[in-house]
Amino acid sequence: MNAQLPRHGAERRGLRLWPVRRVLVLTIAAALATSSAAFIAGWKLLGVQGLAHEQHIGSQTLFDLVKLSFGVAAGVGALVALVNGYRRQRVDEDGALREATRLHTERFTTAVTQLGEESAAVRLGGVHALAGLADDAPTSGLRQTCIDVLCAYLRLPHSADADLPTDDAEARHGYLALREVRHTVIRLIRDHLRLEPEHPHSWQGHDFDLTAVTFDGGDLSAVNLSGGTVDFRGAQFSSGTVDFRGAQFSGGTVDFSSARFSGGTVDFSSARFSGGTVDFRGAQFSGGTVDFRRTRFSGSEVDFSRAQFSGSRVDFSGTLSYEGARFRSGEVSFSGAEFSGGTVDFRNAGGVAPIGLVPPGGSHLPSGVSLPSEWYPSRA
Repeated sequence: MNAQLPRHGAERRGLRLWPVRRVLVLTIAAALATSSAAFIAGWKLLGVQGLAHEQHIGSQTLFDLVKLSFGVAAGVGALVALVNGYRRQRVDEDGALREATRLHTERFTTAVTQLGEESAAVRLGGVHALAGLADDAPTSGLRQTCIDVLCAYLRLPHSADADLPTDDAEARHGYLALREVRHTVIRLIRDHLRLEPEHPHSWQGHDFDLTAVTFDGGDLSAVNLSGGTVDFRGAQFSSGTVDFRGAQFSGGTVDFSSARFSGGTVDFSSARFSGGTVDFRGAQFSGGTVDFRRTRFSGSEVDFSRAQFSGSRVDFSGTLSYEGARFRSGEVSFSGAEFSGGTVDFRNAGGVAPIGLVPPGGSHLPSGVSLPSEWYPSRA
């Protein structure tokens, strides 16, 4: 893996301070303008508006004007010192950020090198090191870089359990060791997405590129996906259990389009979709079980259009709720979805029927699809 940090121009452009001479000239000019205004005001307040017709200025008046001049001079000096102090502080802060970024880059290079080692134990060390680096990153851009590398590791091709020789114990042990590394990445993502957004180590609001990842299990239960983009496009859920129970999708974009659910269990039970977009367009449910029991859709756009259900069990039963789905703030759509086998269960679901799910004109449902009676137009 290439240990190269991208440039985050929006966050690390360095200092762009004006030259000292220009700053001092502008500062003194502003001070002189202010002192002139103060002198004129003082002139009037001291009652010497008629100076042009007087032969001399009283000693008290002269003394007051001298004091005012000294005050203005002292103010100009203090202002110059303040400007210089501010510049020194900015330079010190920028130097500290540069040093923190340099140390971060060194640690980043070491961690990425560990991910490329053959030993699963060394890779585990690299995974934990990258997660720690993300927590300590001096900028959000550097944190995103660490997250990108962890997601890229999950996207790397790997042998499936079913492809291993049945009589090769060594190959199986190696597979299980590398599988543990992958599942550790998933657990670390889960743990950081369970933290409150204001927590300094929370990864909420960042992007997770999990396109075409092959999942053979993993625990993402109770995560809070608020903001950012989580991309599961083309991901394959082929075995094991991928757990999204109690997950909250409250903003941002979660994309399962063209994902393939071909085995194992994907559990969305008690998940809450309340804002943002969740996209299952073109997803293929061809095996295993996908569980949406007690799932709540409120105010989000959830799209199952052109999804294909053939041979899997997809369960929408329980207290599935479409509260708020008045198709102004949120929408659930099955337009163009194909049901050609397996079981898709909406019995006991509540709320408004999703778009494209109920057959028009009272035509028959595909085999294996169960809907509550109140969703049929002829029975309403």
